[in-house]
Amino acid sequence: MADQISTQTRGHQPPRSHQVVKAATAVTAGGSLLVLSGLILVGTVIGLTIATPLLVIFSPVLVPAVITVGLIITGFLASGGFGVAAISVLSWIYRYVTGKHPPGADSLDQARMKLAGKAREMKDRAEQFGQQVTGTQTS
Repeated sequence: MADQISTQTRGHQPPRSHQVVKAATAVTAGGSLLVLSGLILVGTVIGLTIATPLLVIFSPVLVPAVITVGLIITGFLASGGFGVAAISVLSWIYRYVTGKHPPGADSLDQARMKLAGKAREMKDRAEQFGQQVTGTQTS
């Protein structure tokens, strides 16, 4: 009975052997990962030590080659992007002209109506201004 009460008051703690196994597993995994990272660091330093003189020797050829390849790739990507944009715009215009009501057609129609109204208003003002100028000149 006393054993049952003592385990109930302790809560559900795992036995001591489980804690030791967990700690040993954590130390083993952590230690092996630490050793692996150290080996990778040593390999990287050795690789850089060997590759640096080669990079210095070939840099007059490699740097312009890398710049050229970068420019070529950028040009092709830009060309492709502009091509896709042009095809999208032409497709939208085709759908708008054929009356299929593409997205944004309402906004375009509203803008066109506003511009037409402003153009009429400016034309009327210009005619009024022209009449005022001719009226004042004849007087």
